[in-house]
Formats: sequence, structure tokens, C-alpha cells
Amino acid sequence: MPLSDYFDAFCHDYQAYKGGPWCYEDGCIYRGLDLLHEVTGDPRWRAHLRRLVDAQVGPEGELAGYDPDDFNIDNILAGRVLFPLWRETGDDRYMAAARRLVGQLDRHPRISTGNYWHKLRYPHQVWLDGLYMGLPFQIEYGIAAGEPQRIEDALTQFLAALDLTQTPSGLHVHGYDESRDQRWSDPDTGQSPAVWARAMGWLAMALVDALALLPGDPRAAELHQRTRQILLKLADLQAPSGLWPQVLEAPDLQGNYEESSASAMFAYAFLRAARLGLVSGGDAARLRDAGLKALDALEQTRLIQRGGRSRFSGICHVAGLGGFSGVYRDGTPGYYLTEPVVDDDAKGVGPLMMACAEREQVASLAAE
Repeated sequence: MPLSDYFDAFCHDYQAYKGGPWCYEDGCIYRGLDLLHEVTGDPRWRAHLRRLVDAQVGPEGELAGYDPDDFNIDNILAGRVLFPLWRETGDDRYMAAARRLVGQLDRHPRISTGNYWHKLRYPHQVWLDGLYMGLPFQIEYGIAAGEPQRIEDALTQFLAALDLTQTPSGLHVHGYDESRDQRWSDPDTGQSPAVWARAMGWLAMALVDALALLPGDPRAAELHQRTRQILLKLADLQAPSGLWPQVLEAPDLQGNYEESSASAMFAYAFLRAARLGLVSGGDAARLRDAGLKALDALEQTRLIQRGGRSRFSGICHVAGLGGFSGVYRDGTPGYYLTEPVVDDDAKGVGPLMMACAEREQVASLAAE
């Protein structure tokens, strides 16, 4: 089945991930649909997007089930789709909803470096996931509203988070705890113990999306250089299959497996970075080839028939740090191999849509 047909069938049956409330998982699908529509113009993608988003955004910009006092950075991500919908329709409720989200950010707790807490229930902690959830939205809002201080703050947060989470290898651990209260937190560095592939995937997408919003901006020069280094390091770790292992720096760890959502995220980030000139020359060609190889591997090996329909398989359902549902997630390499592996999760399907949209861009440029 062509991926476009798989996406159409998936979205036809898709229901709000958490039963209706505004959430980041839906935001992954929204972002994928928006990028597919942007490059193809196919009305199917806009129709799916409007059906899903308009069920969650009220006439005054109310967001279904959203409580800003949860101070959950995850809840910001889906707001990225509000900007293209506002520009396209002129409907002010979309910008009203965006203002609700930025109102959360204005009050959101921060650690001493200025980085947002991941959530109120994860105090004093910065997770790589949260950089993707909050900072590209903040930059896009700053551009739309003419508030450059928001852009500068986001760039400062990116650089601080990179410093706090970087390992000697040049990759980045999943989380950092300023308080050192968490058992997973190294008492000297505050870092969690392992480099998780999807955490690096969130980071790679966040960096590329932020820089895509700021082409040639001198304020982003240092972030641009560090992004290039991270992407090339990730390319070094691509397996011969074209995919990446769940625990990135432990390919020989017993039980380690090649994980689909992170591989889709890297494919998207590589293809977008190469297309937009965030890397150049031989580096651009290398990332473009690696991204295409990853996407081809996902299409050929992870799109399977199960239960009478096509499914996108091999997705880590969820992983985190600290207490959750009565279990303490210690962030060790072995921990990341204990979480369920599922089909058709939005955290994998959304990035797969994004990567396919970038492959369409590559094909369009090649045809010119």
C-alpha cells in the first residue's frame, strides 16, 4: 500500500488520542497533515486536519480539556497548527487559542538557566521532548505577533538545554534534573543515564524546525552550528538497515531493537535540514541520502499487514523518567527496553507523515 493511502486510512479512523483533550500526540498528526498538504495540495490532508482540530478549538479559542495550570509543556505542541489555519482562514479563534497557550508559557516555571520545567509534576526537570513541544511554537508565535523577545528567549533555552544534557560523545541524554532529587539524576551532572533514540528525535526535529523559522538569522548562528554537529553524529549511528536502535549508544545491548518513531524523526530532520541548506555540500548530500534510506527502510519493513489492514509497526509506546503509574522509570539503558512496542501510535505516524512530506519536496526539487 502506498504511504499516502495508509495515511488517509489511518486519519479516516483516527480519534483524539486521549479521548478529546488537547494533547501533543494529536499535535504530531496535525503537524504531519499540515506538511503533507503544504507540499502536495491534496485536499484530503486539510479535510482530516480541520475535522480533528475544529473539534478541539472553541469559538473563543477555548481548547478542549486544556488546563494551563498543569504547566505541561507537552500541551503546547499542537498549537503549531494554529498559525497556518489562522493564515489560511482568517478565523481569529485560532490565534485566540495560540494566545491561551502562550499565556501558559508566560507563567510556566523555569529552572535557573531559564529553561521551562517539563511539567508541574516533573519539577526542576528539562527533558529533550519538551524542547520540541514548546520552543518552535514560541518562535512561531513571536514571529506572528511581532514579539522578538520570545524568539531570543527560545534560542537561549535551546543552547542552555544542549549544554545541560550533552554527553562526551556529542549526543544528549533524555533529561536533566536541576534539583538532583530524582534517583535517575547523576549527583554531579544532573543528567539521566542514557541516550534514548526518540528523545534525540524530538531534539533533532526541534532544532531543524526552529532554524527553518529563522533562515539566515544571526541570532541563531551558534544553534545552527551545534545542530549540524548533532545531525552528522546521528548519521554516524545509522545502522546498515537504515534505522536506529532504541538505545542509541548501546547497539550491542541485549534486547536493543531498531525503533520506528525515532527513525522517522531522524529521516524528517535530515531531509529538511538538507533541503533548507542547514547543512551544505557533501554534508547535505550525506544527510539527504541517509534520510531517504531511513524512510525507504520504514516503508519496506515497518508497514505491515495486521488485523486485515496496513499498520506502522515497531513504535515504542511511551518512555519517560521518574514515577508514572506506580512504576519508577530509572532512565537506564535497560529501562528503555522494557516499554511496550506498538503499531500505529501517533508519535510514530506523525513523524512518518512529516518525513514523507520532505521526500515529496526532494522529488519536486529534483524534477525542476
